[in-house]
Amino acid sequence: MPVHSGSARYEGLGKDGKGWVSTQSGALADQSYGFATRFEDTSGTNPEELIAVAHASCFTMALSFALARAGHTKGTLETHAKVSLEKDGDGFTITKSELDLRASVSGIAADDFDRIAAEAKANCPVSKVLNAEITLKHSLAE
Repeated sequence: MPVHSGSARYEGLGKDGKGWVSTQSGALADQSYGFATRFEDTSGTNPEELIAVAHASCFTMALSFALARAGHTKGTLETHAKVSLEKDGDGFTITKSELDLRASVSGIAADDFDRIAAEAKANCPVSKVLNAEITLKHSLAE
């Protein structure tokens, strides 16, 4: 099975720091992120935005394949995800990912679509990510 990677670099600390994220594929290459892109209206990305696009794309692909397995051949799926970050004591917690799907699938009954979409939501790997094993390897430069 494939293993995909991404990286993050942060120079400086706290609010004064600036970071960059990159993906193995090069789709993101040194895309800026930091306090201002996360909590203010500054150009760049942030972890919640990246989780939102990951969830929207994963769910949409899972639903597409589930519909194809059910015998459907024509359709369009468009999903928008909103990921909520809320204050939690001294830190923050991602509390919700809201998926908003617009779909057009030829010849499907509404109850069949509801069932297939609910299964895709529950079984998409990103929906299950918080139940995943988390490992950490690190090195500390002096």
